[in-house]
Amino acid sequence: MCGIVGILGNNEAAPILVDALKKLEYRGYDSAGIATINNGILERRRETGKLVNLADKLVHQPLKGKAGIGHTRWATHGSPSVINAHPHKAGKVAVVHNGIIENFKALRDELKSDGAKFETETDTETVVQLCMQFLDNGKTPIQAVEKTIARLEGAYALCFLFECDENLLIAARKGSPLAVGHGNGEMFVGSDAIALAPMTNKVTYLEEGDYAVITREKLEIRDINGTVTKREMKTLMLSAQNVQKGTYKHFMAKEIFEQPSVLSNAINYNLNSDSDQVAMPDLDLDFNKINNITMVACGTAFLACHVAKYWFEKIARIPVELDVASEFRYREPPVDADGLAIFVSQSGETADTLAALRYCNQNKMNTVGIVNVDESTLSREAAISMQIHAGPEIGVASTKAFTCQLTALIFLAIKAAHDKGVISHERETSLLTSIVHIPALIVEALALEAEIKIIALELSKAENAIFLGRGTMFPLALEAALKLKEITYIHAEGYASGELKHGPIALVDEKMPVIVFAPKDDLFDKTISNMQEVMARGGKVLLITDSEGAIAAGEGVWRTIIMPKVSNDLAPILYAIPAQLLAYHTAVHKGTDVDQPRNLAKSVTVE
Repeated sequence: MCGIVGILGNNEAAPILVDALKKLEYRGYDSAGIATINNGILERRRETGKLVNLADKLVHQPLKGKAGIGHTRWATHGSPSVINAHPHKAGKVAVVHNGIIENFKALRDELKSDGAKFETETDTETVVQLCMQFLDNGKTPIQAVEKTIARLEGAYALCFLFECDENLLIAARKGSPLAVGHGNGEMFVGSDAIALAPMTNKVTYLEEGDYAVITREKLEIRDINGTVTKREMKTLMLSAQNVQKGTYKHFMAKEIFEQPSVLSNAINYNLNSDSDQVAMPDLDLDFNKINNITMVACGTAFLACHVAKYWFEKIARIPVELDVASEFRYREPPVDADGLAIFVSQSGETADTLAALRYCNQNKMNTVGIVNVDESTLSREAAISMQIHAGPEIGVASTKAFTCQLTALIFLAIKAAHDKGVISHERETSLLTSIVHIPALIVEALALEAEIKIIALELSKAENAIFLGRGTMFPLALEAALKLKEITYIHAEGYASGELKHGPIALVDEKMPVIVFAPKDDLFDKTISNMQEVMARGGKVLLITDSEGAIAAGEGVWRTIIMPKVSNDLAPILYAIPAQLLAYHTAVHKGTDVDQPRNLAKSVTVE
């Protein structure tokens, strides 16, 4: 979850480190720091809060040197404080770390008994103290790191900097991503390719268990067995310009409004040239051999899977089991070798999702990874990888990745139905035609922004909210509630409309906004009955429907947002737009940190 940067450069490292860390702010953090070497002296600067605080400190207490490491920390062990901030230092070595060292207490006690003095509450200080102990015992930096990582249990991405060598970085990964960037007489390390994009487009990704010895002239990678190995150098297609806000106030707003464009790209990629048949060039899979599907994900990706469960079962007639990755990995469920496991993750680095994938791989199950980040761990380890083509998503609250995930999943459901022969040509053509029209409908929905902004002002005064939906609108209600609480800190819950009477209606009073997703479909009348029950108890109903639904619903609602008419199956993709805009403008009215909400991280690489 933390951001890591390392530089062996030709220029002063400090400003480059800070700039690279800014590219990683979206990952979530509560403190930041850098360390550099200058004339054999290893120094560091650290601060809590935003990177601007660290930048201010560096103005008054500058760091010189062309070799350095930097870090943005999301606290796990120890509170957010300057003393707990990275880089951690012991004697002649400094380290930055993403992950959790599970055996740090035992190592800490051992080191204390040998005379080590600890300053922090963190698990990471154990790593640097252990490495320094090996250095004190006469080991070289490379030997010290080898022996250190051999003692570590848990997950880590590590980058070591040594006072005795201004031309050396050592990086290691186990469970957390790490990449090495290649420059002209320079080398770089980053936990995310986005951080490296301004410096280089040539990147080598470390594999699980790798460690790398890096100098300005050479990269040597050893695998989990200590054997020197080659990893392919990749050319990044990512431009630094892709991660700028442009004219938008927030990344989230930019990404909401990018959806017509990115969805068009995703749709065109997955259709044949005549737009009348699913092509899906990434997918070498025959659903004729698939009897059941297990879908595993976390957060918003899990809710995209929840929508897709309806699609696979209704369109393709394949039973689907849905599971949260953090539960699936520890249940050790029986799996069917003739089944398919689908894993969805925007970053492709979500720790729990990767653990679930590895469980299914070990049990010889067919696996598909649906990801947004090319060359991510999920993309590499799944038997089949599908890209959602959303482009870089920086805002912590997922928007365009969610709708692109949904688009990939509906294509997958249609292909499954086609392979199994359970869909007519007319039905398939109708669905694909509707999908092609989705970007234009989203443009129409985005035009409702001014109206939604006004409604959001009223919603920003609430302390709680309920979201309701039926069918595929139920998981969308869950997603809308998640969006609202993520970035506004308003307590919000999503429910299946039919569950209202089974408890949640007790919460309804004149102060409770109830947001109802109800396109005029086969379930509309049932949903409206639940809405009437809310209004009968004084609840404030915001109805999100189409023009036909608005007429049929009658009067009495607090507000109505009238959406374009859309195919019932595709309504979750379109209706995600008002859910996102509502959360976004409510957060803006409340003055919260939209792109980096408190306590959250974009890429959850620890348990």
